[in-house]
Amino acid sequence: MGATSTSLRRLAPALLAFGLALSACAADPDQIDAGELGADSDDGGGAADGAADGGDGGGEGAEGETVRLVANPWPGSYANAHVAAIVLEQEMGADVEIVELDENAQWAGLDDGSLDAVLEIWPSGHAENRATYIDDRGTVEDIGELGVIGQIGWFVPSYVIDEHPEMTSWEGLEGNEQIFATAETGNAGQFLAADPSFVQYDETIIENLGLNLQVVQSGSEAAQLTAVESAIEREEPVLFYFYTPHWMHAQYDLTMIELPPYEEGCEEPAEERTCGYPPDVLYKAASAELADRLPDVHTFLSNFQLENEDQDGIAYAMDVEGQSPEGAAQAWVDENEDVWQAWLP
Repeated sequence: MGATSTSLRRLAPALLAFGLALSACAADPDQIDAGELGADSDDGGGAADGAADGGDGGGEGAEGETVRLVANPWPGSYANAHVAAIVLEQEMGADVEIVELDENAQWAGLDDGSLDAVLEIWPSGHAENRATYIDDRGTVEDIGELGVIGQIGWFVPSYVIDEHPEMTSWEGLEGNEQIFATAETGNAGQFLAADPSFVQYDETIIENLGLNLQVVQSGSEAAQLTAVESAIEREEPVLFYFYTPHWMHAQYDLTMIELPPYEEGCEEPAEERTCGYPPDVLYKAASAELADRLPDVHTFLSNFQLENEDQDGIAYAMDVEGQSPEGAAQAWVDENEDVWQAWLP
């Protein structure tokens, strides 16, 4: 890893906080000044500045060029970013900065070119951003599918289903919500939400289905996992937002509860939504400037693909075995040369 990469990672909490602030106004992209992203980094400017100062301005190769990749606050996104960074640095000579940022704030950075790419977008939560930045402005480019299929839903430990088989669907929850009640929620059942920066519709779904559930914010994915694991250790009922792929499914036996199926248009109007989340074919996006500025990097990132099993393995090594993101990604790269060789331009 390059020195610039390391220094930017130390700045990650500040950048994440800035990103969270941006997300509050992300609905109006004209109000967002993403040019401030990374303003404190060692190179004193964004990737676009680097190209202007020392890049080839549309030439070939990535040697010595700065590439800014986004990592969102969940394990799969970290896995993507670190695998790509290792190959870009070791095989193509690029200097990679990994910027930790929430999934809403990243669009402004891609829009103004201060960020180069994000390798995992869940389309079910970003139709408006896609329409704004990709379809209308043309400042962000869809650079292809990641290769991972995601699914967001409501989950319980499977021992809950063993005791209450009717709870495999939301209809079985109705009238039984109290088994998830806590001191905080009183007579209502607790629904444990995800990291607040994640796209979530659960409060609306719960209200419109008439369920006696109270959404309790977890604060972060780490805090949510701690709460869920603590409940599992005590074999207590717990109902929570979650998704696949994630290493937790290899660690614990979890069951996804059937919500009213997603059908095109069922999310409109948003305030009347009752349907669950659709399967998400995850895709990658890059600043529209990247293809001209660093064509080889653009080709590499367009070719970059992982499968669910790849992400799960890297994330498990990070979160369960305690490896660093760099170490877990490097191990995958060492074992899968035949895969990443096909991504090179």
